[in-house]
Amino acid sequence: MFSLALSIGGLGAVATWLALSPLAGMVTIWAIFIAWGSYFHNGADNAALKNTIVCGIFGSVLAGVAFALITKVGLGEGTPLAVNAAVWVGVCVFALVMGASIPALSVIPSAVYGFAATAAYAIHAGTDLSAAGNTLNMDFSNPVLVISLSLIVGAVFGMLSGKLNAMISSS
Repeated sequence: MFSLALSIGGLGAVATWLALSPLAGMVTIWAIFIAWGSYFHNGADNAALKNTIVCGIFGSVLAGVAFALITKVGLGEGTPLAVNAAVWVGVCVFALVMGASIPALSVIPSAVYGFAATAAYAIHAGTDLSAAGNTLNMDFSNPVLVISLSLIVGAVFGMLSGKLNAMISSS
């Protein structure tokens, strides 16, 4: 347990520094830790690395689609934002679960983590969803890009912490 705590604690410090310094604005530390946990929850092996990244990004992309639909495709004049959002989120979450019939997208919890992290980031600016419209941008104002990169970094840090744990515990 000590070697795992040491490896995760040390690499957690490195990940935090990266998220707050050279990669600031490109990743979020909380999404890194979500993917890190997902990696260990998925089995902490090569399949877990693949599933955490692929399924997490799948969920993130579907959240981006949901927010693009919410902000660009209304359900009719006078439809309240809450109703519009509920319908499009429901449609995209349905697609997320149905996508699990494809083996590469079959880890629903990791896809949900990606969806939830992207949704959290997209609505960060407020309940009016003003930042959510950025899901179509091709820069780091796009929540899908930021969260997807964060999920990749987190999964890789999960893998590295597992390898570091093995090195420390065997010495």
